Amino acid sequence: MNEREYIRFLEEAIRKFLEPVKDIPYALAIKILTGYEVLKFDLNDEKNKELLELLKKAADLSCKEMYKTGISTDRPNEAGNRVEPFVIKFLNEVGLTADKPKTKSGRKKAAGYPDIEIKDNYGRTIYLDCKTYNTKTKEQKFRTFYFSPSPDPKIIKDAFHLLLSFELTKENRDSQRKFVPISWQLYTLENLTIQVKHEFNASNKDLYKVESLLAQGKI
Repeated sequence: MNEREYIRFLEEAIRKFLEPVKDIPYALAIKILTGYEVLKFDLNDEKNKELLELLKKAADLSCKEMYKTGISTDRPNEAGNRVEPFVIKFLNEVGLTADKPKTKSGRKKAAGYPDIEIKDNYGRTIYLDCKTYNTKTKEQKFRTFYFSPSPDPKIIKDAFHLLLSFELTKENRDSQRKFVPISWQLYTLENLTIQVKHEFNASNKDLYKVESLLAQGKI
C-alpha cells in the first residue's frame, strides 16, 4: 500500500467510525458502563403493583401542584430541571424515599443521568429521570435523552430505570405566561434501544493557542 492509498484507507476508516451505532439495548449499555443491571419491571409482581400505585400518586400530585404554580422558563425541554423538586417532594409524601442520587464516591450530583434515586418500602432502588415536552414536539426526533460514561457514576446499584414525562402548554399564571403540565406519563426503560453518535471536540485551551492567532483587537 503506497502513501496515497494508505491515506484513503485511513479516511474511509475514520468516516465509518463516525457513523452512529444504532439499536443498542439500553440495559446492555448501562451494564457495560456501570456493571449494574437494569431490572425488569414485572407488572404481575405484587411489590411492583404497590410501587406503581405510589409512583402514579406522586406523579399526579406533582402534576396538579405544578399546574397551580406554573413553571417559568424559556423552553419546555428546559423545564425538566424545574419539575424535579416537585417530584421529589411528592415521592416522599406518598411514602417512598427520594433524593438526588449519590455517586460512586458518595457525593450528591445534580447533573447527568439519572435525576432522582428512589427507595421503596422493600429497600429496592428505582432510578427516575424527569423529562418535559411541548405537545407539538413529542414525535420529533431531536436528541432528548442521553448519558455519558463517567469515572464517578450515579448508577451504583441494580435497579429499575423509569422515565416520568410531563406534557406542557403555556397559560397565564400571576399575570405571566408560564409552562404548565396538562398530562404525565411513566415509562420503564428496560426495553429502550439507543444509539452512539461520535463527535470531534476541543477545549478552550486547544482552541486559543498563541501560535494559531492571526489577529486581535481590544476596546
